[in-house]
Amino acid sequence: MRETSEIVLENIFQRRSVRIFTGEAVDHSELMTLMKAAMSAPSARNRQPWAFVAITERSILDQLAEGLPKTKMLYQAGAAIIVCGDSSVELQDGAADLWYIDAAACSENILLAVQAMDLGAVWSALYPYEERSGHVAKVLGLPAHIQPFSVIPIGHPAGDEMPKDKFRPERIHWEKWE
Repeated sequence: MRETSEIVLENIFQRRSVRIFTGEAVDHSELMTLMKAAMSAPSARNRQPWAFVAITERSILDQLAEGLPKTKMLYQAGAAIIVCGDSSVELQDGAADLWYIDAAACSENILLAVQAMDLGAVWSALYPYEERSGHVAKVLGLPAHIQPFSVIPIGHPAGDEMPKDKFRPERIHWEKWE
């Protein structure tokens, strides 16, 4: 049996961006697992300033796609998760508001969990683009203190996307900048 560390690393190295879906539904339990993975992300000062909107309703997915020119794959996705930051979470000891960093960690956890579950997904940025985040806030009726960070279309892959080798050893420096 393979060691857990090998499985985890393989999952990271095999993660890919999926933009073509079958349209098949994604189960509620799968979405709950993905959001549990998201909430396992690290958080600055453990503030956990995140909130999520899970979407499975076709009409809402289509409405989102209409106003997001870079996210047309929502038309075929079985679901989506909108990762948001919650500005009502208090800052601690004068700390900077780093909700967007925490939301990025949540987004990555979702993508890694999607890979482990044999689903497909792609990260599509909403923040800091006002026209994108504004469209999503309007469609979903988000309150003012909730800032949409990313939309992650999720579904059953219909294509044959392969992981990209992004390892660049020339970007690594040892001990000092060379």
